Amino acid sequence: MYSIFSISAFSEINPKITPKLPYTFNIDKDLLLLNFDLKTDVDDVHTVAALDLILKSGPFKHLNYFAISGTYGVQSGLYVPANHLFDLIFKQNWTDAHMQRQQAINDTSDRIASNLASGGHVWVMEAGQSDFTQQLMQHLANSGNPVPKNKMVVVQHSDWNEKETSQGALAFVKQHITYVKVPDGNASANGTPDFNNAQFKVKNLENNQLPSADAWHDANKVSRQYKGTNGRYRNDAIDNGRADFSDLVEVVWILGITDVDTVEAFF
Repeated sequence: MYSIFSISAFSEINPKITPKLPYTFNIDKDLLLLNFDLKTDVDDVHTVAALDLILKSGPFKHLNYFAISGTYGVQSGLYVPANHLFDLIFKQNWTDAHMQRQQAINDTSDRIASNLASGGHVWVMEAGQSDFTQQLMQHLANSGNPVPKNKMVVVQHSDWNEKETSQGALAFVKQHITYVKVPDGNASANGTPDFNNAQFKVKNLENNQLPSADAWHDANKVSRQYKGTNGRYRNDAIDNGRADFSDLVEVVWILGITDVDTVEAFF
């Protein structure tokens, strides 16, 4: 059994914290970029697996999206390779900025330019830092396709991600793109879901009767292999076999998904 997501104009978020935009995500016209730093926390791996359920749900089966791995900023530490998981879930709709950054910039810029030319907006789940987003903006401008400020929306939930973005890049993105800061997905009762749960056992999501069993089997395998290894961050929840897909609150906000305030409610 899995969630039948409720869709609203936007999830209920304190307007004093997060400004309401004059437009919402249009699934018929808009592009969703999924930026993952994958450095050095394995929580992005859980976010990718959780996304699989959204992509398989009725309202979003035809979602226009593109995923990018390795969109990290200035933080130290080692990368978490998850190419097989990306292939499994995103198929041909992803690119590797860790191994081929310029190619990833080119591929993503092409998607953005095409979408804007057809009159859509571009929305960015910033599951990491904004350095890659800045590089995209500069590449598009240099290619004669500057992005109007009101046509691209970056959504960020993490203070840490902002601190690990090079300050020049963060300032550039905030100045040239619509930048939305939503409350942290690692906490409860703050206006976004709490997707960090020290009790929920993610092993149970590998049950073959569930639609995302393969995704969670692979995600749990990657998490076990890389959590806390060779100086990587040791995520307490994931280290104990529990759930942390806190970055997903950004997608929940962008797509206007409601009634998923906890990990249990999401599944």
